[in-house]
Amino acid sequence: MTTGTHPGGGCGPTVDDVTTTSVPSRRETPTTTASATTAAATTAEGSPPAPAVIQAAGLTKRYGDLVAVDSLSLTIGQGDIVAILGPNGAGKSTTIEMLLGLRTPTHGSVRVFGADPNAKATRARVGAMLQESHAPETLTVAEAVDLVRHYYPYALGVEDILRRADLLEKRDNRVGQLSGGQQQRLNFALAIAGDPDLLFLDEPTAALDVAARHLFWEQVRGLAAQGKTILFSTHNLAEADALADRVVVINHGRVVADGTSAEIKATVAARTVRLVTDLNAAALAALPEVRHVELAAGESREDAHPMLVIQTSTPEALLARLFGAGHRVEELTVSDTDLETAFIHLVGAAADPSDPTESAS
Repeated sequence: MTTGTHPGGGCGPTVDDVTTTSVPSRRETPTTTASATTAAATTAEGSPPAPAVIQAAGLTKRYGDLVAVDSLSLTIGQGDIVAILGPNGAGKSTTIEMLLGLRTPTHGSVRVFGADPNAKATRARVGAMLQESHAPETLTVAEAVDLVRHYYPYALGVEDILRRADLLEKRDNRVGQLSGGQQQRLNFALAIAGDPDLLFLDEPTAALDVAARHLFWEQVRGLAAQGKTILFSTHNLAEADALADRVVVINHGRVVADGTSAEIKATVAARTVRLVTDLNAAALAALPEVRHVELAAGESREDAHPMLVIQTSTPEALLARLFGAGHRVEELTVSDTDLETAFIHLVGAAADPSDPTESAS
């Protein structure tokens, strides 16, 4: 997803916007939003429900006969860290672009902080870390950050931004000289330059090493602790599992699951059993302890005894049955069901969560 309204590639106001728009101070009028699970509840007895940071209703996007997004509704509250997951072509990129105001829905509505996402006051409160920053390569890192921060009516200091993005030592380097991981950290720096209340992150850790990923998510958690709302798309399901308060799975342009990571994983059995046995998949599937069985990745139905992956809530009972009947059981592992297993169950085995590219959607 590559677009933007200023050299930083984010979604903040233009210079003209900043000089002609009066935006109420966020410190004087803090947003009091609720999470998706409590947005409909009252904030106090007899008081009206708090507005959501993002409210999307019936979002639809058509390209001729192709329906990229199909009547999608979503509510996101203040301080939430929300992961948007989906296979390639599921519609998640188009959804995020409509939430950012970068694409116009064919049908439906989007409100961000209670207003149009393209309203100047709204754009001043939103930051976006896209795949490419488009920052001029001849600028130094500090110059690029300082340029972008001046597009916003309320901005962090250059030193603070560079520290948060771990770029202090690179402040005098030209943008064109940065490595892939350093460029990704610059993209983050540009996204937070305006001290946004809502931050969109598109595959934010794709080019980062392990240490940089830990530091990055430490900063993101700190922003959420300040009441910032974080919405990120990723193919790294382990990160989504560990870091998101809430996971939204999109497939064929619709939300197919929405909840905590634990709730998403609960859509399949609690345990995953991998084994090689002389009992075939169809016979295993008929056992009362088995919820689902499939071939392990890379296995073929032509193999005499392929590795099988079984979803069950009672692995002890299943294994007791197999051993009691004298069946062969080899290469046995039993583990908690992970988010990847639940994801594949929800969107189909054809999905490849490790593929960082997504077709136009």
